[in-house]
Amino acid sequence: MASDELARKLQSRMAATQEAEPRQEPKQEPRQEPVHSPVRPKPQEPEAACGESSSELSAVLTRRLDINEGNAAPRATRVFNPYTEFKEFSRKQIKDMEAMFKRYDTGKDGFIDLMELKLMMEKLGAPQTHLGLKNMIKEVDEDFDGKLSFREFLLIFRRAAAGELQEESGLMALARLSEINVSTEGVMGAKDFFEAKMQALSLGSKFEAEIREEKEERKRQEEEKKQRQAAFKQLQSTFCS
Repeated sequence: MASDELARKLQSRMAATQEAEPRQEPKQEPRQEPVHSPVRPKPQEPEAACGESSSELSAVLTRRLDINEGNAAPRATRVFNPYTEFKEFSRKQIKDMEAMFKRYDTGKDGFIDLMELKLMMEKLGAPQTHLGLKNMIKEVDEDFDGKLSFREFLLIFRRAAAGELQEESGLMALARLSEINVSTEGVMGAKDFFEAKMQALSLGSKFEAEIREEKEERKRQEEEKKQRQAAFKQLQSTFCS
């Protein structure tokens, strides 16, 4: 009986002790606020460009300024067929013009620059001032590179034959004093001369005849070369025997 009473007292005391202790709440982690990335403003649309004509003009002027200041390389010369583009001249005339062009293209770069043009005009007996040479190039310089391509060189003779050059201009002196025969009437400005000539002759048959003549000339030169070689061998065998 005494043990049962002691057990009840111990239980009641333990219960009183547990009620007296403060209840510990579970520790809560601090609440994190969601991080929002900053909203970037949308890029504004570029304003509409000006019209095509003003854009092209601006591009041309900008390129010309870059070329003058040495900040841009000139565009490469386009490939062309002089026999189809310059139909007013015969094949022989174009070949003569090409031979003259290559003779004064001492740099062998396919262009006649200012110094090469200066030498050309001196050889022709019509020396020009530095400004005069620049004006000569400028008059036919279609790509604004400051030098003459073969096509631009042919334009000199086209304009001379069409009477589009001033008599006192350097280009007219070049066309008149060169050994290239573009007909006296053409150089002096008879525009109708070439037109009448083209109407009188069929362009296709004329070119065919010129090509045939060139082939016959090459054949004749080859025959002469063979004959010279045969004669040399015969002479050589005579000395060796």
